[in-house]
Amino acid sequence: MFFRGGLSIRRNLYTRFLLLVVLGLFVLFYFKNLNGSPNSLGGSVDQAQPKPLPQIGRQDVNELLAAAEAGASLNKGNLMPVGTQTGDALYERLILADLAKQRPGLGNNGEGVELTGDAKELGEKQLATIALNEELSEHLSYNRTPPDGRHPACKRKHYDLSNLPSTSVIIIFYNEPYSVLLRTVHSVLNTADARLLREIILVDDGSTNVELKGKLDYYVRTRLPPKVKVLRQRQRVGLIRARLAGARLAKADVLVFLDAHCECMVQWLEPLLERIKESPTSVLVPIIDVIEAKNFYYSTNDYNDFQIGGFTWDGHFDWHDVTKRERARQKHECPEKDLEICPTYSPTMAGGLFAISRDYFWDIGSYDEQMDGWGGENLEMSFRVWQCGGTLETIPCSRIGHIFRDFHPYSFPNDRDTHGINTVRMAIVWMDDYVELLYLNRPDLRDHPELGDVTHRKVLREKLHCKSFDWYMKNVYPEKFIPTRNVRAFGRLTSQADNLCLDTLQQNAEKPWNLGIYTCFKPEVSASQLFSLTKRGVLRNERSCATVQTSKSESKFVVMIPCVDDDDFDDTWDFTEHRQLMHKQSGMCLDSSDLSTKSYVHVATCHPGIKTQKWEFQHQ
Repeated sequence: MFFRGGLSIRRNLYTRFLLLVVLGLFVLFYFKNLNGSPNSLGGSVDQAQPKPLPQIGRQDVNELLAAAEAGASLNKGNLMPVGTQTGDALYERLILADLAKQRPGLGNNGEGVELTGDAKELGEKQLATIALNEELSEHLSYNRTPPDGRHPACKRKHYDLSNLPSTSVIIIFYNEPYSVLLRTVHSVLNTADARLLREIILVDDGSTNVELKGKLDYYVRTRLPPKVKVLRQRQRVGLIRARLAGARLAKADVLVFLDAHCECMVQWLEPLLERIKESPTSVLVPIIDVIEAKNFYYSTNDYNDFQIGGFTWDGHFDWHDVTKRERARQKHECPEKDLEICPTYSPTMAGGLFAISRDYFWDIGSYDEQMDGWGGENLEMSFRVWQCGGTLETIPCSRIGHIFRDFHPYSFPNDRDTHGINTVRMAIVWMDDYVELLYLNRPDLRDHPELGDVTHRKVLREKLHCKSFDWYMKNVYPEKFIPTRNVRAFGRLTSQADNLCLDTLQQNAEKPWNLGIYTCFKPEVSASQLFSLTKRGVLRNERSCATVQTSKSESKFVVMIPCVDDDDFDDTWDFTEHRQLMHKQSGMCLDSSDLSTKSYVHVATCHPGIKTQKWEFQHQ
């Protein structure tokens, strides 16, 4: 008895010793490879950590994934264990490798992260090719937490979840980085109350990235709740048709469309559902925060400093500040205690993130299914909702982060200008005579051979008894500048001294820029050379107004400043009998002397006989 008991004790001690050794080695191995730790903005991550497949590179992974998709053998040298023939075994090992690469807590609270070494170099290459730092994304947890940048009044609100409608979240992806897509899905699951979220529908628009095939299906099947579904298109159909496919599958009361590169702030869903419950014909957008593509910094700005949607006459969406008129409406219609979180009317929406009643989505005409690829659908829905009796609103208590890329990392089918074609389809149906302003900025779209038939959309407009676009301009967006109305002259502004015209030189209109000069585009005017002199005497283009540089120099540059309403802009110009443009506040005249193409124009002391101070408007 004594002998057996002593042996048992020694065995137990020996077993515990081995366990402690193994645990110690694990801790040592873990911390040895954890070279970067979660920290403040600017934290660092060194090179990739050891993986369950230490010798396998991205190219080999893709080859193995392709083989799994084809049902072929997965033995590739020594990369997979002998006898491993199933795709699931490969997917499991790769997913474990992905999870091992992630650093728990890194980038939490939306903090930006900087890579170092080879990882930094790889991330920079990816920024140049896909406009996103995928290497960094793979180091961040799928469950990283965004900051809480909501207004204090939002944090005090309580919602009766039992009285809110259910939600289907629809996410379209095409060759989206795998880790970015999964972070979007996890973010929705982590922040949307399970009682409100009926399903997440991931629609694959014909992706060619093999990582988004069987591996994604396996991850969804083994690590996500059954409410997450993957719907695959057999071929690429474009954003609009892919969204329609997802909407047809959806079963919940409310549809929420999200881009595949988002992170949701806490309690983003409840404010949207509450407002749709109150107003089923309102289409809602959250405040869209910026996630930097380079370092994944989640920028919240001030909770009162958000913008609403507008558009440009060449058919693009743009952002602008909430107008004084809208603030006055809110004071009249919203309780004072909720004034700062009152739904805010928006003339248009960006289109990537919005919520809409499922019934209303179909009743109002869903999407124009003959639109291809991407682009134009957001303005089409914006105009249609407003003109046909609905409202488009930004909900300040709902905030979602979105990765904004500098360029599209993929091409569109047959390299077609789908944005332009879709936009002219929209304009012909909804903009009435204002379509001429689109043609003025995009003459190439007039009588476009790929326009297609829009008869069914015109029938829809009649069926819904929709208002005119002139009504929209006067009641929804009266602040929008119309370059051909209430003006003394418009079009190209040509120097009589040479064949040079005023030009934006493609500069960023969101900040002040120097007015330039460039070879005139003829016979059609280019949007970059379209200027107006308003009846008040403001020299401007669609988004900026002209002032004169403040300096002691005899020659001063003309500076274009972002502006909305002429009445809020002090600088005015006089088009004299000598065809000079004189800046009234300085008494100096626009001058093109000693300039060549791509130069900045200036003002100088007025001399009626100098040819470089004589200008000609295209229409006056």
